Amino acid sequence: MAFITLDTTKLRKNFDYLNNFFTEEDTDWSVVTKMLCGDEAYLEALLKMGISQYSDSRITNLKVIKNIDKNAQTIYIKPPAKGVIEEVIEYADISMNTDFRTIEMLSKEAHRQGVTHKIIIMIDLGELREGVMREDFVDFYSRVFEMKNIEIIGLGTNLSCLYGILPNNDKLIQLSLYKQLIEAKFNVKIPFISGGSSVTIPLMKQGLIPKGINHFRVGETLFMGTDVYNNERFEEMENDIFKLYAEIIELYEKPIVPTGEVGKNMDGETYTFEEEDYGKTTMRAIIDIGLLDIDMKHLDTKDTSIKYVGATSDMVVLDLGENSKKYKVGSLIEFTMDYMGIVRIMNSKYIEKRIV
Repeated sequence: MAFITLDTTKLRKNFDYLNNFFTEEDTDWSVVTKMLCGDEAYLEALLKMGISQYSDSRITNLKVIKNIDKNAQTIYIKPPAKGVIEEVIEYADISMNTDFRTIEMLSKEAHRQGVTHKIIIMIDLGELREGVMREDFVDFYSRVFEMKNIEIIGLGTNLSCLYGILPNNDKLIQLSLYKQLIEAKFNVKIPFISGGSSVTIPLMKQGLIPKGINHFRVGETLFMGTDVYNNERFEEMENDIFKLYAEIIELYEKPIVPTGEVGKNMDGETYTFEEEDYGKTTMRAIIDIGLLDIDMKHLDTKDTSIKYVGATSDMVVLDLGENSKKYKVGSLIEFTMDYMGIVRIMNSKYIEKRIV
C-alpha cells in the first residue's frame, strides 16, 4: 500500500530555524497549513511545536485545528464565499477580505454570534489575484471602518502565486505607505502589515524588506526548506520532510515497445517509439499509485536509475532496466515531491499518512 511520511524531527528543525529568524527580525509569522490538507495526525504534530498562529484556505482544515486546540489563533486566507460565512466567524479568528458585501455579511454574522471578527484587507499590487484595487482602497477602507462587529487589524497583499510577480522592495514600500496613509487619515493604528510569504524570506535575509512589513504567512519554506524567490533550497533547512513510498505490485521482463495499433491512451496521449527499441526487453514494474493520486511530473525517485514509463488512473509503470538493485514484488520505491506533488498526495484519501 502506498503511503506518505512526515518526519517530525526535520520539521522541528525547520520550525526552530524560521522561528528564531523571525524573532530576530521582530516579525510575526503564521504557518500556512494547507499542505497538510486537514490531516489530524499531521496537524497535531505541528501544533506541538508551539506555533501561535495558523492560516489556511479551507474552513474544514481550520475546524480540525480548532478541535485540536480551541485556543489556537486561526486565519482564513482567501475571500470567504457566501456559503461559509457562518463557519468563518466560528472557526477563523481573522479572515482576509476584498469585497464590501462579503464583509457586510461577516459583520451581521459576527453580531449574531456575539463576537467581533478581525479582518485583514488585501490590496492588489499587480498580481491580479485577490485584492482591492489601489485607486479604490481608501474609499473601501472608510466604508468598512464603520461596520459593527468588525475590527480591521491589518493590510496585506499576495504576490507570486498566479503570475509570479515578485514581492520586490518597491511593491512592499507601497504596502507600507498605505498603512501610513490610513493611520493618518483615520487616526487609527494598523497592527499588522501582512506582506511576507515564503517567497519574501530571501529579501528579509538581505535587509530589503521595509520596516513596516511585520507579518509573514509561511508554508512552503517551513515544510520544504525552499528559497522560493531563487527557486533553490536553504542549506540550513531540511527539504525532504515528506517522502512517498509506493509498493511494486507486478514485476516482469517485458518488451519496450507494445504490440498492436497505437491510438490515444486514457490521458489523451499518443506514444511514439524509437526504432532501436523494437525487439528489446526491460524489467517493468507496476506500483500502486496512479493519476488519481499524483501527476508524475511532481515526483522524483530516490533511485535515479528508475525511469518513468507511463500511468493510468490507479497504476504507474516504471522501467527498472536490468533491475540491478534486485527489486521484487512487495519492494517499496521511494519518491521525493515538489510542492504540488505533496499537496496532491496529501489530498488523496487513498494514500496512507504516517509520521516518522
